[in-house]
Amino acid sequence: MNVGILTVSQVNFYIKSLLDGDPNLQAVFVCGEVSNFTRHYKSGHLYFSLKDDRAVIKSVMFSFAASRLRFEPTDGMKVIVRGRISLYEPSGQYQLYVEDMQPDGVGALAVAYEQLRQRLEKEGLFSSEHKKPLPKFPERVGVITSPTGAARRDIENIISRRFPSAEIVLCPVTVQGDNAPKQLKEALEYMDGDALADVIIIGRGGGSAEDLWAFNDESLARAVFNCKTPIISAVGHETDYTICDFVADLRAPTPSAAAELAVPDRDELLSELEQARLNLARIMESRVQRAEERLAAVRRGVIFAPMKFLDEKSLKADICTRSFKAAVDKYISLKENSLRNAASALDHLSPLGILARGYALALGDKGAIRSVGDVSEGDKLKIILKDGTIGCTAEEING
Repeated sequence: MNVGILTVSQVNFYIKSLLDGDPNLQAVFVCGEVSNFTRHYKSGHLYFSLKDDRAVIKSVMFSFAASRLRFEPTDGMKVIVRGRISLYEPSGQYQLYVEDMQPDGVGALAVAYEQLRQRLEKEGLFSSEHKKPLPKFPERVGVITSPTGAARRDIENIISRRFPSAEIVLCPVTVQGDNAPKQLKEALEYMDGDALADVIIIGRGGGSAEDLWAFNDESLARAVFNCKTPIISAVGHETDYTICDFVADLRAPTPSAAAELAVPDRDELLSELEQARLNLARIMESRVQRAEERLAAVRRGVIFAPMKFLDEKSLKADICTRSFKAAVDKYISLKENSLRNAASALDHLSPLGILARGYALALGDKGAIRSVGDVSEGDKLKIILKDGTIGCTAEEING
């Protein structure tokens, strides 16, 4: 009789129905340490274990839930998860199906921020060697911010007051919410790609960490880094720091401060210009006065003591002449010594010098004779000595 005998599939199905039917297991919160973490490269599902000091439970987080995470789980991270417990029938393994996850003790945004900050810093996106200097006198200042926010009004008011000649090019965007990072990135690339401004201010007013989160987007950070136009990041208040602040060429504590950094102060420039004009006038007056004094002294010398004036000039001319002659004589002497040394060196190498020491040079019909094999009896020879030549005939040859 096979009554009461169940297949493995029936057993697993029954146990799964028990787990799925228990309301206490459909929305559980579990804390533990992540281990054996894996993100499937195709599906995007997360597979990991949660453990404490006495037990382990297998866990899975499907891609639709994982896409909502603000941070990247890693082995050893303490987390609190929300999900349901069920059975995976093919393997008979019960596991936790995670629907949400938060770091234990630290907010998800804080963990995501720190993970991204460390990764981009290792890549060199924050390095000072990549920071571009701001233009001293920008003709156009780009502003990427909300069209209705206080940040826009503050920036426009300060630039108009400090440097009215600068044109403000506004690119309105949403600065918070899911669509904000994409709009900020596209606005930045558009303004930089078409060279619409000499310097760009990107930012917004203050808010919570969630409100400012668009400026921690990785794609926006890379767009800021790749910009050819100098970028000033002005997000939130002085104590707020975003990823955009680290990547930008300059971080301003507030949007108002960004406007002050972007353009010079016209009143200060006018004051510096006036001071420079006064300094130049004083210098010119001083030079004119000294020239007039020298001219007056010359006039007095010519009019009242012309001979003394001429004598002084004649003395200066004599001194210059003697100095010039001494320099020329010295130069000629150096060249003569150099020429004598060169002639002496050449003389040592001259064949005439060798003849002067008692040697002779024998010449035949074919030139200089270097061996007895070059001469036959009866050949006519010419012997060159230091003071003349001798013609002779070879009568005897001994090898």
